[in-house]
This record gives sequence, C-alpha cells and structure tokens, in this order.
Amino acid sequence: MPRKNESQAPALAAVVVLAIVWGYNWIMMKVGVAYAPPFTFSALRALLGAVVLFGVMAALRKPFAIPAAPRVALIGLLQTAGFIGFSTWALTVAGAGKTVILVYTMPFWIVLFGWPILGERVRGLQWPALVVGLAGLLMLLNPGTGGSLEGDVLAILAGLSWALASIFVKLLYATHDVDLISLTTWQMLLGSIPLAIVALLLPAHPIVWSAGFIVALAYNVIPASALSWLLWMYALQRLPAGTAGMALLTNPLVGVSAAWLQLGERPQAIELAGMALVGIALLLIALQGLREQRRRAMRSDDRNAEGGRPAPAREASRDD
Repeated sequence: MPRKNESQAPALAAVVVLAIVWGYNWIMMKVGVAYAPPFTFSALRALLGAVVLFGVMAALRKPFAIPAAPRVALIGLLQTAGFIGFSTWALTVAGAGKTVILVYTMPFWIVLFGWPILGERVRGLQWPALVVGLAGLLMLLNPGTGGSLEGDVLAILAGLSWALASIFVKLLYATHDVDLISLTTWQMLLGSIPLAIVALLLPAHPIVWSAGFIVALAYNVIPASALSWLLWMYALQRLPAGTAGMALLTNPLVGVSAAWLQLGERPQAIELAGMALVGIALLLIALQGLREQRRRAMRSDDRNAEGGRPAPAREASRDD
C-alpha cells in the first residue's frame, strides 16, 4: 500500500530502471539463444534465477514453506515454463522487437479470460482497447510483413501463458496469504523443471560457452530476475498499483527501440502501425485501471467520512 507523506521519487526511479532492464532483456535473450538452444537457455535462466532468489529469501528471513503447492506449481508451469519457454523459443525464429510487442498483448488476454474465470466484466475503455488491439494484432500477423508465423504464434502463446498465470496468482491471493518473494521463487523453481526436461529430451546443439552467452545468461539471472522483482515489489509498496502498472507500457517501447538500434530490426510500415495500435490499446486498458482505482479510493473516502472511522478490512477488500 502506498505510504502517505513519503516522497515517491525513489519508487518512480525504480520503475524507470525496471522499464530499461526488462525492456532491454529481450535483446539479451536474443543474444543468449544464438549460443544455446532455447529450452536450455530458458531452463538455466529459471533455475539459476530461483537459486539467487532463495538466497534473497534467506537474507530477508522469508518463509520457505509453499502454501497451496499444486496451485504454485500450476503458476510455475504457466509463468516460468510457458511464458519464458515460448518467448525464448519465439526469439529463435523471429525478431526481438516484434516478439516483445506480441508477448505484451498479455493485458488483452487478462481482460478476456478474467471475465469467465474471475467474473470481471469487460467495461469502460476496455471495449475500445480490445477492438483497437485486435486491429493491431491482425496487422502484425499480416503475411505481407514477411515475418515468421511460427514466431508470431509462439509470442502470442507466451502472452497467453503470462495472462493465465496472472489470473491464477490473483485467485491464489484471494484464498491464501502468500509472500510475493516466496511465490516468485518457488514458481520459478518448479517451472524450471519442465523446461529442463524438454531441454534434455529434444535433440539440440551444445551450449557455446562464449563471453556473449555468459553475459546474456548473467543479465537474465541477476538484473532481469532477482533485482527486478525486488525493485517491482519496492515500487508496488510505495506507488498506487495503477501507477506502477503503467510501467509495463514502456517495456515494449524499450525492447523495440533497442532491437532497432542494436540488431538492425527495422519494422515495416504496417508493423509500425500494428505496434502503435497495440500500444494505444495497452494505454486504454491502463487508463481504465487507473479510473477504477480512483473510484475505489473515492468510495473508501466517502465511507470513512460517513462513519468517522476507517472502513473494515473485509469491506475494503471486497471492493478491490
């Protein structure tokens, strides 16, 4: 929960760092799969990232127990094995810039699947966001762009996996008191297991232990995993959730720009138009989230003013 009378400048700085680190990581992933098979790289990234986070848990004296282990395993299957596996695989056959945009269609799938699973109806700006986002998605999937249909499908599957994982995390928090670092660590460890199994079963070339591969792997393990999750939690504690969530909008922009400048991936006109439409749709979804957050805050203030005391915790949580 945001803290009153406290400067938000450090938290906003953390959000900026996150946008740069997570956005640029798509370039590092592209470098990594040039030296290692995608599932090998994904398994190493997830497993080593979990090891680092277990060290963070020990340093912070976080609980090591896993509440609702089957649910955490499902989240790991989707968030780590699905999201990381599909997105890394996509980078072997498609450009980093287009891949990051398609993966970040995740909020669209949350809106669509959140309706039947969570009972969260599509409303307000979400309706035009879905229409605009679909138009942008069709432009990006246009065969005339000359891209890889396989890569496009894999990137969308990564976004779908990420969205479903986010929905199941929300369901888990509704019934269990789970520490965020513990959940992140355990789902990453459990999700690394299917990645490792696939990496062992599929025939593939061995890892080329070059300087480029080591740098890409280290970047994925430390800044893009352990450090970024800590910065994200710090931002969530000191900023409104809607404000912190807006940071996700800048990640694709960083990824596309870095792919253009460093890898020479210059999008065609129709791809740029599709990316722009997807960006507008993401902005509309984020603005709808901020609008609902303000409405909840106003209702809470009204209840406090009428009752002369803070609203009960259960009533506040029901409105959230």
